[in-house]
This record gives sequence, C-alpha cells and structure tokens, in this order.
Amino acid sequence: MRTNVLRTPLTCCCRKPMTGFYRDGYCRTGPGDVGLHTVCIEASREFLEFSRAMGNDLSTPAPEWDFPGLKPGDRWCLCVTRWKEAFEAGVAPPVSLSATHESALEWVDLEDLRAHALDDPGEVEQ
Repeated sequence: MRTNVLRTPLTCCCRKPMTGFYRDGYCRTGPGDVGLHTVCIEASREFLEFSRAMGNDLSTPAPEWDFPGLKPGDRWCLCVTRWKEAFEAGVAPPVSLSATHESALEWVDLEDLRAHALDDPGEVEQ
C-alpha cells in the first residue's frame, strides 16, 4: 500500500496536468526515479522563478517529456531535493500532505512540510 507523510493512504496529487514520475497522478517513486518525485506541491510564482533560476525551468512545456509546463496554482509531483532547496531559500511552495509520499521524510522534516501545508481535503481531481 502506498502511504503518505501522515501515514495514511496516498491520495492523488493531480491529473490535470497529469503528474507523477509514472504519469498516473500520484507522487510515488520506484526504480528509475532518480529525482524522487514525491512531494505534491501547488506551484507559486515565487517558486517557479526560483526553480528557473536554479536551472530547472518548470514553466516551459517540454513535450518530449510529456511535460505541459506549470503555471501558478498547478499541482505537481516535485523532486524532494528541489522542495528542500526551495525551503532553505525561503520560497518553498505549498504542499499537499495527503498526496506527498512518505519517503519524502528521508529528506525533509514533517514539521517543515506541515508549515507549508495546504488546507487539504484530500484527493484532488483537477
């Protein structure tokens, strides 16, 4: 069973745009996911600008990777190390705790995630 950082069943992060390493809407990880796409975020303008400045432009579409490009308000399964970098820089995007995979806790503290938690009813079908 897939579990989130709250130790309850992992919920869907987003399907519009389709996200997740496996492009199934879930922030789960496994073999081949070297980026550990485990944190369900809601993109903010500040975060997208930060990510671009760090060399990872998440706003520009990349069809070859089935990536539509993000805009503020979109949900996305983000690499846990990028979330941690943004947190340390003071621009961490909001997080859906119910859709963030428990393995993210190997890299970041639950209290830091909670401090950036969305008012999250659970699974989101966007």
